[in-house]
Amino acid sequence: MAQLPGDTALDSGWSVRIDPADAAAAKAHPGAAGWFPAHVPGSVQQDLIASGQVPDPFLGQNEGAIQWAGLTDWQYRTAIAATPEMLARGHVDLVLDGLDTFAQVTLNGVKLLATDNAHRQWRVPVKDVLHPGENTLEIHFASPIRTLQPMVLKEAHPLPGEYDSIYGDEPEGKQTSPYIRKPKYHYGWDWGPRIVNIGPWRKVHLQAWDSARIETMRVTQEALGDASARLTASFDIQADHDGPFALRATIAAPDGSPAVPFERHVDLVAGLNHVSLPLDIAHPQRWWPAGCGAQPLYTVAGTLSDTSGALGSVTHRIGLRKVDLLREKDDHGRGFAFRVNGVPIFAKGANVIPFDSFPARVTPAKIRSLLSAARDANMNMLRVWGGGIYPDDAFYDAADELGLMVWQDFMFGGAVTPPDPAYRENVRIEAEQQVARLQAHPSLVLWSGNNEVLSGWDSWDDRKSFKKAIGADEQEKVGVGMAILFDGVLRKAAEEGDPDAVYWPGSPSANYEDKADQDHNGDRHYWDVWGGKKPVESYLDACPRFMSEYGLEAMPDMKTIRAFAGKGPLAIGSPVLRAHQKFLKGEGNDRLLDYIGQRYGKPRDVAEMVYLSQVMQAEGIELAALHHRACRPVTMGSLYWQLNDVWPSISWSSIDSAGRPKALQYHAKRFYAPLAVAAAHAGGKTSLSLISDATTPTGATWRLTVMGMDGSNPQRQEHDVTLPPLSSTPVATLTDAQLFGQSDPKTHIALAELVMDGKTVSRALIEPVLPRDATLPDPALRATWGKDGHLTLHATRLARAVWVDFGMLDATLSDNAFDLMPGESREIAVTSSASLALLKRNLHIRTLAGEIRP
Repeated sequence: MAQLPGDTALDSGWSVRIDPADAAAAKAHPGAAGWFPAHVPGSVQQDLIASGQVPDPFLGQNEGAIQWAGLTDWQYRTAIAATPEMLARGHVDLVLDGLDTFAQVTLNGVKLLATDNAHRQWRVPVKDVLHPGENTLEIHFASPIRTLQPMVLKEAHPLPGEYDSIYGDEPEGKQTSPYIRKPKYHYGWDWGPRIVNIGPWRKVHLQAWDSARIETMRVTQEALGDASARLTASFDIQADHDGPFALRATIAAPDGSPAVPFERHVDLVAGLNHVSLPLDIAHPQRWWPAGCGAQPLYTVAGTLSDTSGALGSVTHRIGLRKVDLLREKDDHGRGFAFRVNGVPIFAKGANVIPFDSFPARVTPAKIRSLLSAARDANMNMLRVWGGGIYPDDAFYDAADELGLMVWQDFMFGGAVTPPDPAYRENVRIEAEQQVARLQAHPSLVLWSGNNEVLSGWDSWDDRKSFKKAIGADEQEKVGVGMAILFDGVLRKAAEEGDPDAVYWPGSPSANYEDKADQDHNGDRHYWDVWGGKKPVESYLDACPRFMSEYGLEAMPDMKTIRAFAGKGPLAIGSPVLRAHQKFLKGEGNDRLLDYIGQRYGKPRDVAEMVYLSQVMQAEGIELAALHHRACRPVTMGSLYWQLNDVWPSISWSSIDSAGRPKALQYHAKRFYAPLAVAAAHAGGKTSLSLISDATTPTGATWRLTVMGMDGSNPQRQEHDVTLPPLSSTPVATLTDAQLFGQSDPKTHIALAELVMDGKTVSRALIEPVLPRDATLPDPALRATWGKDGHLTLHATRLARAVWVDFGMLDATLSDNAFDLMPGESREIAVTSSASLALLKRNLHIRTLAGEIRP
């Protein structure tokens, strides 16, 4: 980040009110017509909630009560104290890191600029407008919907968007969101509310400087070897006069040893200058994805000076790694695989959506917690979905340190984009700014042009209708405009601005070589399961080259539900649960019940629905993820949808909005483990594969045991095997008759295990019938507590899908959501602010056979 003398944050003393010109809104909401406190960075919606003028939209059915704020014009105001020292500087710039979205900025009544892109930083010189003492800075925000709606309503065939509003503020099929550079999820998604934020959502600050300033510094690799790494530090420098300057760069090693200096004397010209400085690192340490090695980080600092001294500096942390996207043709089509430092990496992870409907209140600690949970679940990649925001620096800092590769979408969520050059020019500036901000991060390995814009244009019904309605000429204009944007403008911004990463024109995509969203070429978004109502076994039908989206919903923790639903009576059909289910405008709960019923039967109440939905989600995604890994090397990535939530909702997340893990999060640690056994049972047969992410051959034993659910009559076979590095090894395909013989399928199971040094490192349960059709025994679970607060569970008979919780008490468990075999015990570390006595009283255990309160 740039560090400039005289950088002054304007983060206090702000007020907001309805813009007096919006008389109708002021009359309808008199409490907001006068000035009230505002938080910057923030949004007017946050300030309305904080001042009690609207209820919290995350609670109950309050979402509708905040809709008017996004249809209103607003005025922000603060005072700037201009000191003599500030005014003595050569330049003073007002820098606005994010304005959402249509804004006019004035200082002392002088109009400075008008903005139209929430994803851009804006800079304007203000020294000539400032005067000594107090100055008034105002930002007038126009409603994005009201600004664009007259134009959209005039269109005979508006551009297809994403999700229609359920509040009547936009007619169906006439959305304003395709025409604006604003986070798309603000307009509502199938996992989040419609809250059309308005306000200065990122930092507002003054930067004072003299003579020249560093605008950006890029650090790129020229060569990386064992003996040395050759780098280039490229600087964009703004100077106010011609003259000599000194540019100095230092590199500090990961262990903090003394920085190595590099220096160059340069003659700058007035205006923008591009200057490069060669750097060298002896015996470089490589950055590796999680599970493959360490994550050493170097610190590169660039300083600009003249004869008067240092003028400013920029600091980046970097990691040294070589990333390639392998696209070789083979018998299955064309590959899609990441190779890091020469090692093909199977990408294991999830998709990330914004961390909150109000991004300004997301803390670095929350970001770190979620990314740490991903790493702890053996993930090595996260995909930043394109309908949200470009995350804060804290996200990439954490990913760098944790070894999480980042697939970064540009912010296009699915809507067809306007074909006009002015729109593309706006996006070009946005893209170049964001690439310059983020390119130094070693975690960022791929830039993707969009989310589902290309596949939607190819195959979605509303796009087909749109193309038919507008005719061939207009269809070509729109289609060519998108191709120029995603295959030209964004490709150039990414490839020139970040040559150490890869560019991909969209997700899903085939890089314009073929139709998007196909198994044989490029990445895949597979929604035939859930969206298309197919059973989870359909995940086994194909081996895609890279699965970048697939998912199943589950309800959040009951504590999370009670926090938004209150303490009153709660039924499966309660309106408040429908309000927090956005799939199919609330009908998603019926889809959820269908998937639960297919495998586990009908839940009796909300609590059982919570439990069974999480079991269904976890076991379904486990089936898919292990299948993808078993398809290696044809398939080289599996990123489920989704890691997190923006609000308390019934969604596809594996961690709910309160940070509470669902069963899927615990399962992910097992199905993404470096060594794993995959047992895919479908159609009366089981396919067994052994998976290794190790880079060297691994000796192991695989074991297969058939037994009664009470542990009776165990029949075991064992086979020694050497697992090749970076591989999936099929070891058996067995029919139910071969595996179970004449055993009663309702009372028998099989267990596949991968054993190393006498210890089971991975296992998979094989069931000849669905759990709803099995005769599950009472597991006779026994719970005991150790003096260290550890909980030990022992099962006399099979305990299917064990879930441990403590009612309304919060606790962190080292393990959960597992099966216990007959006679097996498992110890769980329990951490909680509640006392041990309280934990014991509230211990609650569920299994598919029923509830247990020890």
